[in-house]
Amino acid sequence: MRRRRTARGIAGVVGLLAASTLVAACGGNGDKTGVSLILKTQTNPYFVSMKNAALEQARAADVHLSVASGTADGDTQNQINAIDTAIARGDAGILITSNGPAVNAALRQAKDFGLFVIALDTPLDPIETADVTYATDNFQAGKLIGEYAAARLDGKKAVIAMLDLYDDQVVSVDIERDHGFLSGMGIDPGSKNLNGREKKSGSYKSPTGGKGGKYQIACHQATQGAIDGGRSAMEQCLSRNPGINVVYTINEPAGEGAHAALSAAGKADRVLIVSIDGSCKGMDDVDKGIFAADATQYPGKMAALGVKAVAAVGAGDRPPSLPEGKDFLDTGTRLVTADPVKGLKSQTVEQGRKACWGG
Repeated sequence: MRRRRTARGIAGVVGLLAASTLVAACGGNGDKTGVSLILKTQTNPYFVSMKNAALEQARAADVHLSVASGTADGDTQNQINAIDTAIARGDAGILITSNGPAVNAALRQAKDFGLFVIALDTPLDPIETADVTYATDNFQAGKLIGEYAAARLDGKKAVIAMLDLYDDQVVSVDIERDHGFLSGMGIDPGSKNLNGREKKSGSYKSPTGGKGGKYQIACHQATQGAIDGGRSAMEQCLSRNPGINVVYTINEPAGEGAHAALSAAGKADRVLIVSIDGSCKGMDDVDKGIFAADATQYPGKMAALGVKAVAAVGAGDRPPSLPEGKDFLDTGTRLVTADPVKGLKSQTVEQGRKACWGG
């Protein structure tokens, strides 16, 4: 068992509770195991689905769940406040979707006080800051949509727009999805740690044994993962090369923005947009042909497994162990398309809707 300190030395932290948005699954902790879920925000449907799944699992496990968040993406101070509050309250563990490395020191303090720390969705940097991580294999998600794009092209030249997350910081989800997509098309990313280092022209390969062909990277543009960012990024890419016929997007909002720009330019019906998220709206967009394919994520599953793990640790059971060769616990990803390719495993839109989030 971990060494647990009392919260006496940090009693002043309790006053920080008012700085966080707090929701409790039940009244006071009493004798129940306490779990804190600390989200990036509580407005994004992705994180709302985490909260709902965590609350359901907390009721099933008979633990006390507190939910806090930043006020906006990037707000680390309110997340730090919530971590301090979890320590002062004597919680058994913390589940966090981190807004940035500024929270790491507070999480290390939480571990020192005996709390079990779980990262959800995005691994911490360094990953060992958390005791365990539940996340999508983002490289695999990118690879699925890259394989799909290569197979759909069937030897036709690929003129590719890469709509990434950031151009002013390096984060793992951005790199892994970008590199996964390129690898799925048989294109060497050219770097393990940076985007935009692949050869700008060459040959792609079909994963199904079909025709490969030539490719050209038309652009790499940051979107901030937002609709407006996706639209402006796509507009800039089209101004450089109006012949773009494949668009990779870091997530669905960026993809929606890209589709709006392509529609305004009269090109939407001639371009394959492939994306990653798996929301219920995304499934609708696949059904409508806005996205040719989407790789799914399961945020509710991440949160439910996290609550279950902390409940087990709080009861004195063994913590979850990592599979050999992995530094996180993979919650899965699937390729969803309304236009399947022979030889490439995929789900129908209806199958995707059964596990979608944000509905």
